[in-house]
Amino acid sequence: MELKTMKTSTAKTTFNHLRGLKLAALAIGSTFILAGCAGNPPSEQYAVTQSAVNSAVTAGGTEFAAVEMKAAQDKLKQAELAMHDKKYDEAKRLAEQAEWDARVAERKAQAAKAERAVQDAQKGVQELRQEGMRSVQ
Repeated sequence: MELKTMKTSTAKTTFNHLRGLKLAALAIGSTFILAGCAGNPPSEQYAVTQSAVNSAVTAGGTEFAAVEMKAAQDKLKQAELAMHDKKYDEAKRLAEQAEWDARVAERKAQAAKAERAVQDAQKGVQELRQEGMRSVQ
């Protein structure tokens, strides 16, 4: 009877020891991964942001959403300067903000163009109605 108890106790101790080692390895691995990420320039985010800014310009953001476009372009420039100074966390944050400003500018431009198209269509319908009324008289 006593022998079984010892085996169980030894098995539990080994299990707890292995569990502790696994947790320590996980913590150390996570630390290395996070440290590696902090030292890398956010090149991918910068490229995504540059693409978003270009898309917003193409959509008419400078005409229809000038404030948002200026904010996006300014933050993109600040992100570029931060990358140059190796302030990668700040560069990533600024690039993300610039991306969202550019996306807002693009959507505002699209909405303004759609509104303009609706107004043009309504004006065309009104002109057709007036033309139709003249023809009847």
